[in-house]
Amino acid sequence: MFLSSVSCSRPLWGFPALSSAPSFFPPRKHHGRASGISASLETENLALTGVVFQPFEELKKEDFDIPVTPQVSLARQKYTDDCEAAINEQINVEYSVSYVYHSLYAYFDRDNIGLKGLAKLSRNLMKEKREHAEKLMEYQNMRGGRVKLHPILMPLSEFEHAEKGDALYAVELALSLEKLTNEKLLSLHNVAEQNNDPQMADFIESEFLSEQVEAIKKISEYVAQLRLVGKGHGVWHFDQMLLHEGGAV
Repeated sequence: MFLSSVSCSRPLWGFPALSSAPSFFPPRKHHGRASGISASLETENLALTGVVFQPFEELKKEDFDIPVTPQVSLARQKYTDDCEAAINEQINVEYSVSYVYHSLYAYFDRDNIGLKGLAKLSRNLMKEKREHAEKLMEYQNMRGGRVKLHPILMPLSEFEHAEKGDALYAVELALSLEKLTNEKLLSLHNVAEQNNDPQMADFIESEFLSEQVEAIKKISEYVAQLRLVGKGHGVWHFDQMLLHEGGAV
């Protein structure tokens, strides 16, 4: 035979010598048991390759039924009512805070106030919060929830403060609002964790939390600076700094 003519001392195509090479064929069994051996090998190969996923069997679960009612979301999956309600509440928080900043912008933009830098800062903060609300609305739609816009209270329109002055009072108010927003975002993140929704938790972390902490740090510096300059001429210099500072907060 051909195999017998091959020298056993030399590897064949990189394999060990035939005398010590493991057999690549299943051992022969007598008494008609070859079919049983074949079945066990197939099971073993299935486990080794990891090909155990049976999609058509998995799809028989009710979780994967596609709704036919037009009013029901097709995309919704593992998105609880609590998470949906919490997102709508956060949308209201962002719009409410944005409304206060819009009022601050209108105040500092008056001709008899004329602090254009603080007006610019307020407007940037207003736009940022509105963008956050819209981002939350887009997320709500992506997860198959329904956006519900709640009422917004009318903010203050006057920000004069006899002791602090309007500039310091307004920036301290902004700092408090940013901290409040951060607290609401942390509560929203907690709702996601309690409802075992890691995707929602990741969305909040990646899109909001880092930015919120940075905003708190920046506005804290503004408060510290305004406390140093007082209510007089220093406020005008601080306002000019804000006016010519690039970007938002």
